[in-house]
Amino acid sequence: MSNAQLIRDAVLAMPMARTLQLDFQHLEGGRSEIRMPVLDAFCFRPGQLQATALFAIADFAAVSAAGTLLPSGWINATIDGTLKIVAPARGTHLRALGRVVDASRLLTVCAAEVYAVDGDGQEQLCATLLGTARNIDAATPAKAPPSMP
Repeated sequence: MSNAQLIRDAVLAMPMARTLQLDFQHLEGGRSEIRMPVLDAFCFRPGQLQATALFAIADFAAVSAAGTLLPSGWINATIDGTLKIVAPARGTHLRALGRVVDASRLLTVCAAEVYAVDGDGQEQLCATLLGTARNIDAATPAKAPPSMP
């Protein structure tokens, strides 16, 4: 199974990803594209998504793109992210494009742009995210933190 398929399966196994109805359109080589419907359940007013849903799709897109560059047996997790909302998220769905900015052994800086897509297919940039993912060797057991005196 490819690294991209493992990442896709891991993300889509998460209850939040299933709730958001995320759909991977592309995932490989430090890039991702994820689609998400605009659902009334995630809107703060009719047809306009609340920021939490915007952050979620941007984070999933950026960190999954970072995961495609990891060696076999490694996983990653978000440790930091900053979302800038630049326009209302209105439309039929969102399209998030994730990419790697800089990858190293321990940390990967990643980013995503989120576009709101209307019924005619017109896109408008609505948010951008810059994030950091911690790269973890899943084969190495986690160490307990040192005791405090």
